[in-house]
Amino acid sequence: MNRTLTRRALLQGGAALLAAPLAARAQERRFEPQPGAWRTFDLSTSVSVPEALGTTRVWLPIPDVASDWQRPGENSWSGNATAARIVADPARGVRMLYAEFAPTAGAPALTLVSRVQTRSRAVDWAARTKVDEDPALLRASLAPTALLPTDGIVRKTALQATRGAKTDIDKARAIYQWVVSNAHREPTVRGCGNGDIEAMLESGNLGGKCADLNAVFVGLCRSAGVPARDVYGLRLAPSAFGYRELGANPANLKGAQHCRAEVFLRGHGWVAMDPADVLKVMRQETPEWIKDTAHPLAAPVNRGLFGRWEGNWVGWNTAHDVTLPGSERKGMLPFLMYPNGENDAGPFDELAPDGFRYAISAKELA
Repeated sequence: MNRTLTRRALLQGGAALLAAPLAARAQERRFEPQPGAWRTFDLSTSVSVPEALGTTRVWLPIPDVASDWQRPGENSWSGNATAARIVADPARGVRMLYAEFAPTAGAPALTLVSRVQTRSRAVDWAARTKVDEDPALLRASLAPTALLPTDGIVRKTALQATRGAKTDIDKARAIYQWVVSNAHREPTVRGCGNGDIEAMLESGNLGGKCADLNAVFVGLCRSAGVPARDVYGLRLAPSAFGYRELGANPANLKGAQHCRAEVFLRGHGWVAMDPADVLKVMRQETPEWIKDTAHPLAAPVNRGLFGRWEGNWVGWNTAHDVTLPGSERKGMLPFLMYPNGENDAGPFDELAPDGFRYAISAKELA
């Protein structure tokens, strides 16, 4: 009798194990962004500086990416600036709002409103076509930057990650999965990180945030001969697919900055990528750190963010090594994703919105 019961229990346990993958698959949350209707947002950035210490200068990013997934609109501003205008980094071409406040202007205050239309995007892997792109842009998307070298340990890692991959799609997929498998989201990193990929690879510590993790992806792609670029931007609204970590509260977008990535693939053009958000879901979507991409919450975003992203996000620009026109700051910014400012006391801390006193919000228009 006991032997019969034991055998029955073993058989039931085996059946449960066989059914477990099917049950997990059935519980997966859907994540399948598709191009559809355009969404229109008014994006507002307000800056206030408590006291005027000499001349105050402020630089605010604006939606500066025009594509089949984003349409920038008008920018308007108000406040007590002595002068304000749209300027561009002469070397990188990235545009931004620059405002200057004379010492006699009082406590500096500025509000920028940018209208932008966004929509989700998804590549059709079954459709291939000849895509013409500016050769100079593709060369720039293969070139090293100050924090994205393409030689040394970056090149060594890219060769290891893409061993056996022949096509550009195979290389991009191999690097994407290498990042997801070897890196991790580190919530204690300030802001979005700085994207110093050589330091990350040399240290063996591949923990970071989006500007680190997607920079690793971009740098490895470039080193493997696949044009790639970071796209720096801001989350605008909740995710339509129920992922808390893939959306934002439009009434309060401080800390909603997010960097994504693109690769240029023959037959498809620029394709959406975001391994950093896969790692964010795995680390922060649930109280427990998800370590397996087959997990029912992780699997859909791991599949989906290779070739797709959701249109609840605005892209500011794709520029690395940015110079702020008119700034007295020494050196370049690794990227322009946050409001920046300075006065006679020096640069403001753009990662401290309560100290710098800036607020960002978005209103979706019907």
